[in-house]
Amino acid sequence: MKLVPADNVWILVSTALVLLMSLPGLASFYAGLTKAKSMLNTFVMVFTAFCIVGLIWIVYGYSLTFGQDIGGFIGNLQYIFLNGINPSDPAPASENIYHYLFIFFQMTFAAITVALMTGAFVERMNFKAWLLVSALWGTFVYFPVAHWIWGGGWLSNIGTLDFAGGIVVHETSGLGALVGAILVGARKENIMRPSNLPLVAVGTGLLWFGWFGFNGGSALGINSQAISAAFSTTMAAIVGGITWMFSEWVLFKKPTTLGLLTGIIAGLATITPAAGFVDIFASLIIGFLGGIICFIAVVYVKGKFKYDDSLDVFGVHGVGGILGAFLLAIFAKESVGGINGLLFGNASQILPQIIGIVSVGIYTIIVSFIIFKIVDSIIGLRVSKEEEIMGIDEYTHGEKAYTDIV
Repeated sequence: MKLVPADNVWILVSTALVLLMSLPGLASFYAGLTKAKSMLNTFVMVFTAFCIVGLIWIVYGYSLTFGQDIGGFIGNLQYIFLNGINPSDPAPASENIYHYLFIFFQMTFAAITVALMTGAFVERMNFKAWLLVSALWGTFVYFPVAHWIWGGGWLSNIGTLDFAGGIVVHETSGLGALVGAILVGARKENIMRPSNLPLVAVGTGLLWFGWFGFNGGSALGINSQAISAAFSTTMAAIVGGITWMFSEWVLFKKPTTLGLLTGIIAGLATITPAAGFVDIFASLIIGFLGGIICFIAVVYVKGKFKYDDSLDVFGVHGVGGILGAFLLAIFAKESVGGINGLLFGNASQILPQIIGIVSVGIYTIIVSFIIFKIVDSIIGLRVSKEEEIMGIDEYTHGEKAYTDIV
């Protein structure tokens, strides 16, 4: 296949859109939900995670993910420091686009995956510890898992599918965040007090807009699958938001802004692994189920087990990604993505999806636990009681988000 100019334009735009999702989309969404005294720290945690992972991606991450397969588990170091790659080379994984562009696009996925975890332990995590966690988790969780499914590893060989990251991005970040939140411990003031809901709304809009590149770009070209993925993504977000809002309205008598916005993100996360494989009708069902199941995870499961996943990274992203990866095997349609699911007479996709979900889940939990424990022993995961009460912004960074607020 020859390089296709239109495809390169689309993937470059998609790369910019995924960058926008993180900076400032995700950062604004998370920061608006935190207390004013730790709002800047939340911004900084997202930005630094993106920067650290972006750097190690170029040094060795891309090679470990997309280098020549070693035993089905990891790539080799043939591309360390992007060795031997010329700007004019086509990408081995997608010869219609430039190699540099493929590397750039995939870098934004790696970076936002680690950044997603920050929402689980805002307002109480040691900033130095987070810097080390970002590098270690990207290296030992994201890079291997991405290789398993997208880089020619063992899960891709058994047929596990993940269009844009329900398993690779959302399941891993959700479970990693859950492990981290439990090990860091609950906040002293374990109450959700968003400092700026309008900022959360703006962040949601930027995330939704950026998701066109996240899901649409994962077709790696401007084609019918890219259009279908973007369309399905939007419809799932719409249904997810409405479903969550009405669930709150019925149960708690108030249709909250936060509920609507959270439901939109739940719909987006749930459709992500299936976006390029399902039709619009299926996207409506997936958005609805994402809204309902993630709502239950956040409102009831979290309350029952009493873990302090501050901004519901596991309940929304982890649960949504897992659910969407399974629903792919039910609703996939050959005319959209080249494969049928159970609804269209093919039950064979169910087992590879389950194996992928379970194996990635177990691996992520175990390795995340080890990483957080190691960092805790070296640096300490938790800020001091004084720092948490004062607010991490002033204590760690010497700044305040709002100078007229004590």
